[in-house]
Amino acid sequence: MILSASRRTDIPCFYSEWFCNRLQAGYVDVRNPMHPHAVSRVPLSPQVVDGIVFWTKNPAPMLKRLDALQDYAYYFQFTLTPYGADIEKRLPPKNEIVATFRKLSAAIGKERVVWRYDPIFINSTYTVQRHVACFLRLCDQLSGYTENCTVSFIDLYRKIQRSIAPYGIAPPNDSQIEELMGCFSEIACARSIALDVCAEEIDLTRFGIARAQCIEKRRLERIGQCTLNAAKDKNQRAACGCLESIDIGAYNTCKNGCVYCYANLNGTRVERQCSAYDPKAALLCSVPGPEDRVSRRNAVSLKAAQLDFWEDVQK
Repeated sequence: MILSASRRTDIPCFYSEWFCNRLQAGYVDVRNPMHPHAVSRVPLSPQVVDGIVFWTKNPAPMLKRLDALQDYAYYFQFTLTPYGADIEKRLPPKNEIVATFRKLSAAIGKERVVWRYDPIFINSTYTVQRHVACFLRLCDQLSGYTENCTVSFIDLYRKIQRSIAPYGIAPPNDSQIEELMGCFSEIACARSIALDVCAEEIDLTRFGIARAQCIEKRRLERIGQCTLNAAKDKNQRAACGCLESIDIGAYNTCKNGCVYCYANLNGTRVERQCSAYDPKAALLCSVPGPEDRVSRRNAVSLKAAQLDFWEDVQK
């Protein structure tokens, strides 16, 4: 079983204490977003958790808790963009986030920190030229601290239309994508950073840009020193290459305040749901109710081989 922690919220930034308490307890309860009274009890034993993928814009609060992860294979999807407080309203200054990125990489290894430059959008402030300049600067700052950078282009989900409207945000058009990816590829290659693209139908292989697998089989096998019998996640978009996983987060609980966020309905909903946060609770930002039905999730290890076999293969 692979855990996603989480596409729905920034657990390392806001809920690392809760997460580590759940590891210690050995399980976590997760509401089904489509059927809120259906609660899954997911086991968190290292014997069944083959890997954990964290998604974050600011894992600084989790740096002091990395020892709690020593029995697990894990890595971070770390989003670091060029956008300022006009767009990402409650994030620290970018120089602080860069410092956190480098500190995390130094602590756990660059193979465990994947840089995400996404979503890419265009408006009067964040032009193609500004993206190229910012990407160059970030590549210079992160060179040697990551192996990969994953990019994607903004999706105009209906739920974000109102929040992005005042900013004139639009996806890059075909010619802008050509210019951006041509420049990005050259910049990243010169700094030994592999570039890939997340869940996009467009073929960018002519720029040396592969399709991303953000929950990645090879990376988890390398970190966990095993082989995994894991299938593609059927619950994601067709262009998504991720492995199947169980997401343990909750929507409407991320407090980063990004105007393009698809995981929050609105600020009022986030404030109300976050008020239920209890770091000792089994559910994230949620209180059990009389109508809830808790069922144990059938979770098994996907490992096909153990360390001794892996070492034999490597010889």
